[in-house]
Amino acid sequence: MQPTGGGRLHLGNYEGALKPWTKLQDSYEMFCFVADWHAYTTLNGPPPDIAAASREVALDYLSAGLDPDKCAIFRQSQVPQHAELAVLLGMLTPVSWLERVPTYKEKREFVSEGGGDSGPSFGLLGYPVLQTADIIVYRAHVVPVGKDQAPHLEISREIARRFNHLVGEEVFPVPDALISEETGVLSGLDADESGQLRKMSKSYGNCIYLTDSTDQVAGRLKTAFTTPTKIRKDDPGIPEGCAVCQLRKLYDPEGFTPQWDECRSGTRGCVQSKRETAEVLNAMLEPIRQRRALYESDPAELDRLLARGAEKAAVVAEETLQHVRKALRLV
Repeated sequence: MQPTGGGRLHLGNYEGALKPWTKLQDSYEMFCFVADWHAYTTLNGPPPDIAAASREVALDYLSAGLDPDKCAIFRQSQVPQHAELAVLLGMLTPVSWLERVPTYKEKREFVSEGGGDSGPSFGLLGYPVLQTADIIVYRAHVVPVGKDQAPHLEISREIARRFNHLVGEEVFPVPDALISEETGVLSGLDADESGQLRKMSKSYGNCIYLTDSTDQVAGRLKTAFTTPTKIRKDDPGIPEGCAVCQLRKLYDPEGFTPQWDECRSGTRGCVQSKRETAEVLNAMLEPIRQRRALYESDPAELDRLLARGAEKAAVVAEETLQHVRKALRLV
């Protein structure tokens, strides 16, 4: 994950990635890094404090339950083999492949709208090449992604196949998407102009963060989108389109039904729903807060864990680069 927006991760990140990762770490050799180089691809002004933001992401990884004894947790920039492989893959990747990537077109517009007078950077265009290096430098067989992210993996598969074809040997496995059926796009706390809930995203400012206190969670829910026509308690609501009801259903699957039924019938007000949902969310977040407090209390230990993860990752990555250099007849 990128350490953008100060690095803090939200419930959407947790449900879409972190929670599935914690389940996979017992079955796979996993490399979970903070993509700090990628955070610069849409940079328009002075760089933010990426180092501090990266530590925030790493703390969220650990507090969510990733175990540094089971998986390598590190910063991308601490393993320079990612960059070397990206340079070499870039020599073999057609520009036309990169220009047709949908996210490049979207982010190119974002950069232009943000005041970038020189247009998109080389780094933005080459983002998929670095992404591919991030994956295949560990000769990964599978990449855990959400359903909506699976198409983004296809160009990495194409680049891996092209490399193998050009050098005449299977240096890299072609990675498959490992999609958890449990995950989906989590709705945020607001809606678009048509009244449809938007996904939880930092750019929308509609998030509940893993670092939020009990009061902050309650405060965010107080302003959350509900049924616009439910002005009074006895007005019927539509829980399917209510951000609060959606969160209650997700985090209280055994007990959400009364809230939904009473909302729909007009026998429950939004204030009660928001209060009870805040209680449910805070109960879920409390173990995460407690784990974070342990790691946060010792910054030096966090740095040691990240360095240990980078060392483990670098051993595997350097072994891969030795194969690549030989295949490209650089040695």
